[in-house]
Amino acid sequence: MTKAMTLPEVKEKDFPALEEKLGIKFKHRDYLAQAFVHRSYLNEHHDFPLHHNERLEFLGDAVLELVVTEFLFKEYSNPEGELTNWRAALVNAKMLASIAYEIGMESYLFLSHGEAKDAGTKARDFIMANTIEALIGAIYLDRGYDVTRQFVARWVLVKLPHVLENGLYMDAKSRFQESAQELVGVTPSYRVLKEEGPDHNKFFKVGIYLNGELVAAGEGTSKQEAQTEAAEAALKIKGWKGPKINVMKKEEGDAI
Repeated sequence: MTKAMTLPEVKEKDFPALEEKLGIKFKHRDYLAQAFVHRSYLNEHHDFPLHHNERLEFLGDAVLELVVTEFLFKEYSNPEGELTNWRAALVNAKMLASIAYEIGMESYLFLSHGEAKDAGTKARDFIMANTIEALIGAIYLDRGYDVTRQFVARWVLVKLPHVLENGLYMDAKSRFQESAQELVGVTPSYRVLKEEGPDHNKFFKVGIYLNGELVAAGEGTSKQEAQTEAAEAALKIKGWKGPKINVMKKEEGDAI
């Protein structure tokens, strides 16, 4: 697996610099390059010798979940339901996309001309989240489980304190509702402020209220999406982080 790494399209991406940042030297750099190949790129480059990254993404998703699950199981005594929520907060698309941007992965993507124009959009965020899963799959194939676990610990598991401190193991609507009930004794309500567009392409603007007072508004292509955005904005305005949770670190000798 050496031919592809001599292609101008691949060489100009400077993957050695990425290896240095990751602290991982690939035995087969084609695995690394393939992790960044979006399906759309191959539609415009039929002779490109690497496949798209979806199979690596499939593998990386499973490995990532295993590493995170193993860590939470070994380190915490909290009930299964709580650990499941923590894991979901660490491996969801929003978190993974933010980590991918933090690493600086966007400039390494192989995208079609159309996809390349979508920087800063939710579609690009989704691609970034998938790409970091593909990268994890590539690391696992090339360097094995231990190196993959070190990568996940450095970039993903390190986010757990932030997740717990800010209540990110709950969705924004639940976080705001529980905070409002606990802190001011009020259950929030939502109202549609604007609705426009045809049935197949609706746009909604929704306000979130406490005691009839507008706290924040959110927008989206569904009422649910707009409500979630409104709740996220309201949490920031109020400075609320959600309900406290009892974090139970395991001690040596604790029963399984």
